[in-house]
Amino acid sequence: MTLLSATEIPSITADERAERLVEAGTAWGERIASDASTAQLTYRVSGSGSGSVASEIVAGRHRFLVDEPGSLAGDDVAASPVEYALGALISCQIVVYRLYAQGLGLRIDDISIDAEGDLDARRLFGIDESVRPGFGAVRLTVRITGPEPEERYQELRSAVDAHCPVLDLFANPTPVSVEIVTA
Repeated sequence: MTLLSATEIPSITADERAERLVEAGTAWGERIASDASTAQLTYRVSGSGSGSVASEIVAGRHRFLVDEPGSLAGDDVAASPVEYALGALISCQIVVYRLYAQGLGLRIDDISIDAEGDLDARRLFGIDESVRPGFGAVRLTVRITGPEPEERYQELRSAVDAHCPVLDLFANPTPVSVEIVTA
């Protein structure tokens, strides 16, 4: 298993993080105030099949692999789609916790999040069409260290729950359109 080392992510002080969060929030606030249409963002990601059931994904200038374990016909060369989904939820939560902590004047010394998702594979394999194909439940454990009282971090959690884009994807239906193009 290959994990990113901490040296690949630039080190940043709490003051530098605070400055970047304030600058970004201020810039976005000004941009949107002058033209509300600039708040509308479109993300584009593409992918193609590789190996047994793996996918090579391109997102902007970033490339990554998605695969399945051997028990699901994969080569186990990368995390699975549902693991990436949980990872996306965790990373979005961390961003929004930091953003709203800054906005609420709360200090977070450290934050880590664990996610668990329960998936019933019977629908995936066409065995039982009555069960949901996606996660039936997702549990997050957010660990925050800092000097604030518990109730302030609960206030922060409420703000994050109300504003996290990926949590919204998990919690609410999103219209999806699919078009098949054949050659």
